[in-house]
Amino acid sequence: MKICFRIAYVLITILLLFGCKESQAQDMTKYLALGDSYTIGESVKASERYPNQLVLRLKEQGFNFSKAKIIAKTGWRTDDLISAIETEQIKDTFQLVSLLIGVNNQYQGKPIKQFEKELRQLIDLAIGFAGNDTTRVFLVSIPDYGYTPFGKKNQQQISKEISIYNGLTKQIALEYSIAWYNITPISQLGIENPQLIAEDGLHPSGKMYAQWVDYLFEDIIKNHLKH
Repeated sequence: MKICFRIAYVLITILLLFGCKESQAQDMTKYLALGDSYTIGESVKASERYPNQLVLRLKEQGFNFSKAKIIAKTGWRTDDLISAIETEQIKDTFQLVSLLIGVNNQYQGKPIKQFEKELRQLIDLAIGFAGNDTTRVFLVSIPDYGYTPFGKKNQQQISKEISIYNGLTKQIALEYSIAWYNITPISQLGIENPQLIAEDGLHPSGKMYAQWVDYLFEDIIKNHLKH
């Protein structure tokens, strides 16, 4: 009888621990980051990607975040991101969703009307992933790669076109009543401060992404998250 009792006790304990862990996993705050090379962090360590730095900072403030889910790849345009999301077949609901996309539409000379149409599709998807709560969604402006060694030669033209794209993203964000964060001025510090540029001479370094997070951090806690 004693052996049976001990076995039963052990089984009950295991079940309780498993149930507790499963409940904790369900209670964790989930963050979905959608984008391109600036979200996947081309040429930097995974820990230096801005979504991962943001999650770490939020954890330090007591938010129970799970690992950021990132759907992004270097070179993706808006249509590539839409296709990737469809392939992913996301079922979860997220408490925070970010979107940063468009630089490859600009770089490849795609029609801006196409960008506008597909950006709206992506925002609709992002809002859906956030449980139709627009306060959980935010857009990040497109960095200005004219202020990098790669783009310096054509800085004026690049900056002009990026400004047009960012003006459109800001306007659409206002229409949808979702936040739009302008990190572009930070990206324009790259020439004067080479430490802010990754070794490839084009993308942000981990230090620049840290500055993005500094800029986003307090507002995200205030306006997008609930303890």
